Amino acid sequence: MAGTGHERERLTMAYSDPRPSRGRIKTALLASSVLTVAGPALAQVDEITVTAQKRAESLQDVPISITAFGTDKLEELEVSAFDDYSKFIPSLSFQSTGPNSTTVYFRGVVSGGDGNHSASLPSVGVYLDEQPVTTILGFLPMHIYDIERVEGIAGPQGTLYGASAQSGVLRIITNKPNPGEFAAGYDLEVNAVQHGEVGYQFEGFVNQPVAENAAIRLVGYYKKEAGYIDNELSGRIFPGTIDPDFPGLTPIMKDNSALVENNFNDIETYGARVALRVDLNESWTATASALGQKSEANGVNVFDPDMGDLNVARFEPDFNEDKFGQAALTLEGKVGNFDLVYAGSYLRRQIDSNTDYTDYAYYYDVLYQSFGPSYNFASYFYDNLYNNIDPTQFYQGDDSYGKYSNEIRLSDRGGRFRFVLGFFQNHQRHDIQQRYIIRNLNDGLEVPGWSDTIWLTKQRRLDRDLALFTEIEYDLTDRLTFIGGVRGYRYNNSLYGFNGYGAGFSGSTGEAACFAPAIIQDTPCTNLDSTIKNTGETHKIGLTYDLDDSKMVYATYSTGFRPGGANRRTPLPPYLEDKLVNYELGFKSAWADNTFVLNGAAFYQVWNDFQFPILGLNGLTEVQNAASARIYGFEADMTWAPTDRFTLNGAMSIIDAELSKNFCGFNVNGKPFTACPAAVDDPATLGDETAPPEAPKGQPLPVVPTFKGTLTARYEFPVGAMTGHVQGSVSGQDAAPSNLLVADQAIVGDQEGYVLTDFSVGLRQDNWKLVAYVNNAFDERPDLISFVACPIGTCGITGPGGNNGIYQGTAQPRTVGLRFGYDF
Repeated sequence: MAGTGHERERLTMAYSDPRPSRGRIKTALLASSVLTVAGPALAQVDEITVTAQKRAESLQDVPISITAFGTDKLEELEVSAFDDYSKFIPSLSFQSTGPNSTTVYFRGVVSGGDGNHSASLPSVGVYLDEQPVTTILGFLPMHIYDIERVEGIAGPQGTLYGASAQSGVLRIITNKPNPGEFAAGYDLEVNAVQHGEVGYQFEGFVNQPVAENAAIRLVGYYKKEAGYIDNELSGRIFPGTIDPDFPGLTPIMKDNSALVENNFNDIETYGARVALRVDLNESWTATASALGQKSEANGVNVFDPDMGDLNVARFEPDFNEDKFGQAALTLEGKVGNFDLVYAGSYLRRQIDSNTDYTDYAYYYDVLYQSFGPSYNFASYFYDNLYNNIDPTQFYQGDDSYGKYSNEIRLSDRGGRFRFVLGFFQNHQRHDIQQRYIIRNLNDGLEVPGWSDTIWLTKQRRLDRDLALFTEIEYDLTDRLTFIGGVRGYRYNNSLYGFNGYGAGFSGSTGEAACFAPAIIQDTPCTNLDSTIKNTGETHKIGLTYDLDDSKMVYATYSTGFRPGGANRRTPLPPYLEDKLVNYELGFKSAWADNTFVLNGAAFYQVWNDFQFPILGLNGLTEVQNAASARIYGFEADMTWAPTDRFTLNGAMSIIDAELSKNFCGFNVNGKPFTACPAAVDDPATLGDETAPPEAPKGQPLPVVPTFKGTLTARYEFPVGAMTGHVQGSVSGQDAAPSNLLVADQAIVGDQEGYVLTDFSVGLRQDNWKLVAYVNNAFDERPDLISFVACPIGTCGITGPGGNNGIYQGTAQPRTVGLRFGYDF
């Protein structure tokens, strides 16, 4: 969030669209915007500027479904992180299993299981200013403070943004240095979480001119998020039964008494940004920036419903340390009559984690016992003296990620014909290390060179792409405009290294499946070396028509893609890119002297050969291209400002996303088959064709609710020389399936629908403000994700104690807070 925002809201872009604005005003959520300018409230909705099409232009002139939150609106909604603003974007959905592990989706384009470091790239592009910060490690958890704008762009943006902008783009635009004046500010906040602890944060910024044509902007922040999940006392017995073939096995009791703790999921985040802007001359501007952020998270942000509200049982320490840094350079200027922009950046991210994996051993032990008294999972693990040992596991993650990108664009924004022409280059490297550890494990069962390690993943992933792109606009008449775009791309993605067991534990996988000496340091050998390359195009065609100065309709055909990749189990072929085709009709309109805005868009999307992750042999994620899905939807938003004191913002989406063909499994070549149930099983398939579909035609796609909506009302009033306000927000959605496959969905069930309510009251005068708020006022437990820690058919079963292994992620409980801000 930002202070009072008055100085920051006046900042402008380096260049703007020279065409006369049609005078359209701006709206709130979803297909338009929620941006509010500083200063006194007006009995109109104010005009704003966005850069979603890589140029500054009036939002109501943009024939795209956009949600934009400006500095003041982010402040009004008490936004400091992704979770705070995502609930106000109805076309957006997400899944998060814990701190710094969020995967974002737009418009129902999700098959489930995304976010694995060795699997599909994201379907939503994420940008910080001009630079892409999309990472396979999940959504970059940027702290939101001193931010000019957050833009959510729904639908494929394949021509201007390319790979991984398949279903949409999220853009975070920072406030830039301003050579025109000194400014500074700070915000202090304290809050108390129901069922939890006290949290607090400090944020501050300084804008310092250093010359008539140059300025530096510094930003710093610290945030302590209160814990609210309790790690309860619990125990597990291994093995659950005595194996007659191993009469010497002694049952081992494991308890978590040393880790019992209330409110154990606290998080600390701190970081800083610095930017230098220099106006080189009247035509050229250079902006150099750098940022760093570190988050330290303890515990887990999920609970076990079988253990009661906000309770969980963890048997090994859970922690996650996520740190990242980015450096960027942007040059903007004129070359003759053309605008030229260069944007280059380098991003480094490191995530170190320790995660309890006790469920794996426990539920596999339960599964083995169901086969009979001679089956026992615990008997596979013993120490150097061949005594049985505690078979439970935990894993340590060490993920190192680097990304650099370069983009150069030439554009002409004047006249009847306008264009942008650009080149883009991107290189991502991800060094993956995960150790699955069983304490006191026999040396012969270990992965060679890794003490107590039953399984090792140590791989390098490279994702590289190049692109040339253009987008044009041509005014056929004063009211009718043609839009066309194309992007030619090439990608080259590879995955190589080692994953699996040591040869002493498995005679067919891991070390036993190696085919070459080690090419990754500290691995026993190489059992994975796969590359996929391809070229292709994305396209965009559209028409816009101005009904009058404040109303527009548009029609768009656009495509988006997600690159293919390598599977980490060598016999499997790489998975191919998947493509999304979007047909969209939309409108943007203002009524009643610009006091009422109504925007909307209807869309139909076809998702062909979509990448579908499943858990295969040894619980490894495999990605194959399934058949196809279709998605219908409608988005709408409105803003109503009947007086200079009252504003009402509302938005909603309706999405119907489902399979358009049966999914019956994959054949031996990794291709899906759809003809089931059949009279005779085909030996060329891996599944049983005589069985019903694993997911039938019409099966809903997971995670995405049919309906999602939000409504925010704000009333401002004088209090002597001060201005007071009261505000209330309601956001919610209906139920959504948790999984695509019928069997998995039957075990885990739906993510239940929910409604969240927030309130705030406050005072402001001149340069200070004071706000009291309550978020999640009725202390609801929204089901944001339901999942298990290992294959659903194993960890989703019910154990001897009556519990299953299904966890639920939820929002922070009722939080009451007080915030003070001051701008100098």
